Amino acid sequence: MATIDTAVEQLMAGEVIAYPTEAVYGLGCDPDNEEAVLKLLAIKQRPVAKGLILIAANYSQLLPYIHDNAIPIERRFQIFSCWPGHMSWVLPASAKAPRWITGNFNSIAVRVSAHPVVQQLCQAYGKPIVSTSANLAGEAAINDYQQLLASIGLQVAAVVDGPLGGATQPSQIRDAMTGEIIRS
Repeated sequence: MATIDTAVEQLMAGEVIAYPTEAVYGLGCDPDNEEAVLKLLAIKQRPVAKGLILIAANYSQLLPYIHDNAIPIERRFQIFSCWPGHMSWVLPASAKAPRWITGNFNSIAVRVSAHPVVQQLCQAYGKPIVSTSANLAGEAAINDYQQLLASIGLQVAAVVDGPLGGATQPSQIRDAMTGEIIRS
């Protein structure tokens, strides 16, 4: 098990880490490091075209990746009242959002987490990290530490210490422009 400081060192070195989230173990890396993101996608066996979620300690960390002015004023209360929390929103992507994060979309999925480990990790790193469940694409999410080590453990540079947050399933994902539920 790694400390927050060790995990941040690994993120800065372009490595992939595993960490606890609200419901499952996640894989993460620096969203601005294409090589790190491609390494994460290879571990997960997920195509880049599908896009990835960014997870942050606060909304301001997400601003470089989203087109904030395009979010309708009437949707802002609904979005911000869920954060920090266990809800991911698909927002319009900024022109600077990397294509290896947005995939085939002009939008980006983001979450401001309430999980203390995620909060500490993103605060210490000073920006959001990629967040995707630590399982192979199409397989069940991992919520057991031993299962994480057996399936993904040797492929990541660090596993951050900490318990899962107690939610029973990965975060719901909603489209901020329409309110539509993308993943329940």
